[in-house]
Amino acid sequence: MNIVWTWDVVRRIIEVLWLINVAFAVWTVFRSRRDIASTWAWLLVLSVLPVIGFIMYLFVGRQLSHDEIFSIQDEQKQLRIKYLEKQRKLSEEHELMPKGSRLSRDRQLVNLFLSLNDSVVTFNNKVHVFVDGKKKFDKLIDDINHATDHVYIEYYSFYADNLGKRVLKALEDAAARGVKVRVLYDLSGSHGTTFKFFKHLEELGGEAQAFIAAAKAYFQTPRLNYHLHRKLAIIDGEIGYIGGFNIGDQYVSEDPKFGYWRDTHLRVVGQATMMMTVRFAMDWNTTCRKTHKKKINLENEFKNFELVAPTGDPDEVPMQIVSSGPDNENYSIRRGYESIISSARKYVYIQSPYLIPEDSVLEALVIAARSGIDVRIMIPCMPDHPFVYRATEYYAKYLVNNGVKVYKYNNGFIHSKTMVSGSNIASVGSANMDYRSFRLNFEVNTFAYNEELTARLKKDFEDDMKKSTLLTPEYFDSQSKWRKFKQYFSRLLSPIL
Repeated sequence: MNIVWTWDVVRRIIEVLWLINVAFAVWTVFRSRRDIASTWAWLLVLSVLPVIGFIMYLFVGRQLSHDEIFSIQDEQKQLRIKYLEKQRKLSEEHELMPKGSRLSRDRQLVNLFLSLNDSVVTFNNKVHVFVDGKKKFDKLIDDINHATDHVYIEYYSFYADNLGKRVLKALEDAAARGVKVRVLYDLSGSHGTTFKFFKHLEELGGEAQAFIAAAKAYFQTPRLNYHLHRKLAIIDGEIGYIGGFNIGDQYVSEDPKFGYWRDTHLRVVGQATMMMTVRFAMDWNTTCRKTHKKKINLENEFKNFELVAPTGDPDEVPMQIVSSGPDNENYSIRRGYESIISSARKYVYIQSPYLIPEDSVLEALVIAARSGIDVRIMIPCMPDHPFVYRATEYYAKYLVNNGVKVYKYNNGFIHSKTMVSGSNIASVGSANMDYRSFRLNFEVNTFAYNEELTARLKKDFEDDMKKSTLLTPEYFDSQSKWRKFKQYFSRLLSPIL
């Protein structure tokens, strides 16, 4: 039978194919439990881009398997009960935090993380703040060069460039001295870096592996949406680094595209470092299921560990190491941010390269600003991901129109992820103010309770303001219609950016 290819026949075929595509889109998206915003965003992509959309979903939309989630959660059961039961009892008796903190905002935040994240509070911590990548990595390499027992490195990006080779050389030298070296990195975030880069390190006795990837994988499995976004370094269980810097030339201001790279990282000496060790061990041991490398025995790591009680010394920094990721639904970092914003009495200062907050965070910011709280947010002046930046502009405009002061940093690229509020509450870590950090990435932040550290981070923000532009409604109104369209369109995709 010969088919007469009229426009009506072609139209009918297209309609049938489109309906089949929509049916597959609905079946694909609703197979997994996800929030409504993400569900509708993926339905939009799969319906509007029939073939390309499904390819995108294959690589970035699929969720972690139950086996992977179970493995991560299983590792998190190690050791925590021993310390948490005692701290929860002390908290109930109002004796956990120093007397001046009883019933205050910091005590409430401590209780939140004890409940949500099983985050032990440590007290005897000394902290040094780095805002310049060259100084941070010079000190990190120096610490690695003086390591005597172990070095654990966990970074989203570990590039095989000049800085990456410098750090790797220090790690190789440490391994040659007999120091136990372990490196964990995100394969998608470390473009061009594979297991071959660490071959000599492993020949010297060190170990390296890509997070939940096969031992000799060149590219990530089709779940690119879930990144190990944490940035941790632990030396001898005594020194820990946590913050926003990755390992790569751009982070030491050697990439002409971005110019000066402004970030924030903390060097911690004290017991918080052991809590970072727990976080690293969980991620390392989870990955060992795929690579068959030797797991870290947490009982051995903690055999001589006893929590030190607070002394009231103004130089010591009480802090909690708080992590979040797709392996649980507590959203601990996001809820910590919400708690700080909603309980603010005078001000909240936030720095984030990406500003794509969930509705709960967005409304908390608006309510605080409309209530007379001085809410200030600092974002970059340039994109590193075009869609993400246009969505950031959309939300910046919305917040500006609702009383929030939004600053555009002009002195290069700001990648800092910080929040400060009140006299003694501060957060520094890897989590951005966006949907991806709140739900999709594996993140880690420290929430610290110290007047001197909070004052220092507040001053850093105020110094950055001198190199920034305060955005106004007129600034956004003057933008072209095409730019505004890109902002609105990117906002529709914000749950999956």
